[in-house]
Amino acid sequence: MTTPRPTGTHAPKGRTAAVTLAALLVAAAIISATTAGAGPSHGATSSAGTTTTTTPIVPGSYVALGDSYTSGPAIPSQLGPGTDPPAPRACLRSSENYPSIAARTLGLRLDDVSCGGATTDDLELSQGPGIPPQLDALRRSTALVSVGVGGNDLGFSTIATNCIAYTPWGPTRVGWSCQAHYTAAGVDQLAAEAHDVGGKVARVLGEVRRRAPGARVFVVGYPDIVPPAGTGCWPSLPYTVADTAFLRGVESELNSALAAAAAAAGDHYVDLATASASHTACASDDTRWVEPIVPSPGAYPLHLDATGMAGTAGVLEGAMGRVGVR
Repeated sequence: MTTPRPTGTHAPKGRTAAVTLAALLVAAAIISATTAGAGPSHGATSSAGTTTTTTPIVPGSYVALGDSYTSGPAIPSQLGPGTDPPAPRACLRSSENYPSIAARTLGLRLDDVSCGGATTDDLELSQGPGIPPQLDALRRSTALVSVGVGGNDLGFSTIATNCIAYTPWGPTRVGWSCQAHYTAAGVDQLAAEAHDVGGKVARVLGEVRRRAPGARVFVVGYPDIVPPAGTGCWPSLPYTVADTAFLRGVESELNSALAAAAAAAGDHYVDLATASASHTACASDDTRWVEPIVPSPGAYPLHLDATGMAGTAGVLEGAMGRVGVR
């Protein structure tokens, strides 16, 4: 059955919906295209260290692995080949991302190799020219590791684009209901894919343990993008009420998979969802951690902003402090 579009005073102006659609499509394209132009260089495989198992741990040595939720696209100041520390320009890495803030607060020696657009494969393989496999930063002497990855394996940008609603009632790019598209034939495709992401992250954590056997490892979850309850905030987050609830469940499934992978590996899970529940993209611009589809200056659509990076750093510092890192 085809649901008619709403008419009358409650129907949104076509221009508003069109502007919102254009903004999300641009944002999603940027998210998925980060470093894509370089092209993955799968021939450059990662290499593990072969030093003796008696290599001592260097206290305070910290390696940060992850995707754009770690690297901090658009957040000042962006690092590049000529900055200190240097970074591949394509990685969109900020000197004010959460690993950098936590390292300064705790007095750690940081090697941040996070890169926008990274998948779990990009931790083990080169993401492109001039971007080594992230796991190559690990040493047997590494003391601390944070891992923030999985969203791109799930297909964050595709989901965000497909679920956009032209009006508060629909339709979306994949039909009147995004939820109906992803649960066709009674199978929740995204729940199954989130489970698969957990397996990929588990593989990464095994490789982290092999390369840095004495390190304390922290798996950083994703923040709440949509509010944990309520109807959402179309057009800032241009999703229908029903799809907002569905996407809330997708976020929860992904974080649950990451938490399970961390627990199975004997590592520490850093829960961002609870801490960010009142700081979603629907919150005011002075309290939100995650930006809406049209971001504030110095921020990136649907990503952590500077406030969110500071908040995330605080959560990570707390997790590290509970295991004795001060």
